[in-house]
Amino acid sequence: MKRRAWLTLGAVVLGGGGIATYAVASPSTDAAGDVQPKRPVKVYDLTLKGAEAGKRELPRTETKQFSLLGVSWTGVTKPLEGKAQVRTRSSETGEWSAWQDLETNIDPPEDPDERSGARGASEPLWVGPSDGVQAQVVHEDGSTSAGLPKGLEVNLVDPGIATAAEQRSAGDDTDPAAFAVDGTPTPSPTVSDSASASPTGTATSTASPTPTPTPTATIPTAPPSTVPEPSIVSRAGWGADESLSPDPSEYNADVKAVFVHHTAGSNDYSCDESPSIIRGIYAYHTQTEKWNDIGYNFLVDKCGTIFEGRKGGVDLPVLGAHTYGWNRESAGIAVLGDYTDAGASNAALTSVARIAAWKLGQYGVDPDSTVQLKAGATQKNLAGTSFTAGSAYTFNRISGHRDGYATECPGTSLYAQLPTIRAWAAGPVQGLKLTSLTGATLSGSTYYTKGAITAKWSATTPSSLISKFELLVDGKVVATVAGTATSASTTLAAGSHKVAVRAVHQSGKTDPTSTTTALTVATDTTAPTFSTTPKITLRTGTVNTTAVPVTLGWKAADSQALKSVSLLSPTTATFGPTTTSSSRTAKSGTASTWSMKAYDVAGNTRTSSPAYTPMILQETSATKSGSWTSRSSTSYLGGKSYSSGSKGASLTWTFTGRSASWVVSRASTSGQAYVYVDGTKVATVDLKSSTTKYRDAIWTKSWSSSAKHTVKIVVVGTSGRPTVTTDGLVYIK
Repeated sequence: MKRRAWLTLGAVVLGGGGIATYAVASPSTDAAGDVQPKRPVKVYDLTLKGAEAGKRELPRTETKQFSLLGVSWTGVTKPLEGKAQVRTRSSETGEWSAWQDLETNIDPPEDPDERSGARGASEPLWVGPSDGVQAQVVHEDGSTSAGLPKGLEVNLVDPGIATAAEQRSAGDDTDPAAFAVDGTPTPSPTVSDSASASPTGTATSTASPTPTPTPTATIPTAPPSTVPEPSIVSRAGWGADESLSPDPSEYNADVKAVFVHHTAGSNDYSCDESPSIIRGIYAYHTQTEKWNDIGYNFLVDKCGTIFEGRKGGVDLPVLGAHTYGWNRESAGIAVLGDYTDAGASNAALTSVARIAAWKLGQYGVDPDSTVQLKAGATQKNLAGTSFTAGSAYTFNRISGHRDGYATECPGTSLYAQLPTIRAWAAGPVQGLKLTSLTGATLSGSTYYTKGAITAKWSATTPSSLISKFELLVDGKVVATVAGTATSASTTLAAGSHKVAVRAVHQSGKTDPTSTTTALTVATDTTAPTFSTTPKITLRTGTVNTTAVPVTLGWKAADSQALKSVSLLSPTTATFGPTTTSSSRTAKSGTASTWSMKAYDVAGNTRTSSPAYTPMILQETSATKSGSWTSRSSTSYLGGKSYSSGSKGASLTWTFTGRSASWVVSRASTSGQAYVYVDGTKVATVDLKSSTTKYRDAIWTKSWSSSAKHTVKIVVVGTSGRPTVTTDGLVYIK
């Protein structure tokens, strides 16, 4: 949608009663519907006033939009002996924040005489888009007679819109911070300016120098590093206005150490805001403190994105302004955010480790070693350690800002994470462990496989700091994968093997802890066997015409390790490797396939599927001798049974099978019977029962194979309870 452009004049209070006029640029017909034009960085300076010698303040004041602020004063070497606090109003919610302390005990410049116009200043504080501010500075002893530095100001920084990504993400509403001051039209998107206010609060526009003088310092050659260079967002990538730092870069001889910092301010920023935060710090360092560039060599946000800081070449030993007294032999890395109470994210720690390892690796330095640094100033650090200019002192190669200067930076929590950063940067890989071995099954202390395996692992060292992983079989490398991989596969030959994983740090370091404990893996391609084929035999219990009680028996074995045996039909069940029998029921008169499958631990299988038929022989099919009476009841098999109390009366059945059971009815008055098998008496069976039972298989016998057999039942004629009631004979065909 096309829009026309016009200017609307207005005014806004900048503090101290001062008023700045501005021109509002309405949307242009040429503007893309959802693309915000570029907007330069601007700095607004508001004077703090007060009649009392020990206090200066700025009342709640409506301002143009800003996102970062600090307090500065005249006299770069004069410390602020007191507390500086600010409150801001969110331009998004209209809510005022709580009071926030500014860090005022910050590093002074090492050569203040060469920095004309340099000011003392607090650390800048990122507060996010805001349009109101309140500030106060109180001397530390609270005395009205105590003096504070002259020229106290609150310095507001609008980081503007500079990158293509910010243009795309911004809305098409006109931003208040795009207003020009003193009625001057909004500058071209390709030109940056810095606006400053007079002590009365009236804003004035001052154009920054555009030419960049040719550096006079000799530019050294960038040495190669022992580790890969991480991805780094260039100054152009975060929208640096190079006209704000026209002086040439200066270089050190090398980089012997790295100092880690935090920038303070909110941790709630979106990582999309990181470029604008860095532009705000850059403007504050150059426009408020009058430094020749941003102080840090590198900056890292909580998402792990690394940004180029001070210009001069990321691969060169650029002289920074980050750690007072130690800048000549070091580089500075700042993490965006405040890490006093909360630690930095793993993503941020990883990137700090990567950039530190790469930078130190250019000079063959182990990031987890120590070094002697020569002090450039006489001072004390936070712990009270005294340093004398010109003397050498021992530092960790990766140190915190507080190790060299009396400051809380990089925050207590981030400082406690420095050992982790050193370990990740230096190697070897830590916390490596095998998490699983797919394609293999553990039995006891040995894994069994048919051959193909996949090892999976994890490590506490971030993958971006790992060069590669190696899969070892019997101590030899059989597969190599990238440091970002979490698994590798191979096929093992027959036999027993030792399988392990080795991680190689980007530095090339390995040690015993970077190789996992070897696992014993046996390759087995031989299927298990059924040393005893599955078979069913009759067992005692209640018999129905559709369900005959049987015992399923088998025995399986394996050359390595048997895992389980499963019943596949006529029903399903799974049994452990030592189980060899199970009580089941079988349908009579019908052949049933009893299919079983044996599994070994490696995954080999064997199936056996014999078929069996339980048969019911009614009493009427027996050869009778003596007196027998027929009885009828639905409780009997087939509805009928034979009963006899005559001593010596008998019933004889002849069949061909492998198992047999005699089925009877039982009561408290039931008597006894002799059982003969193939003409030999094998048992005396007492049918007496305290409860009445029907179709009860009271006696069973099984043979190793199927054959012709004769079973004969003879009534004993027990005194007082001579009666025997038989319901038939069941056998397995």
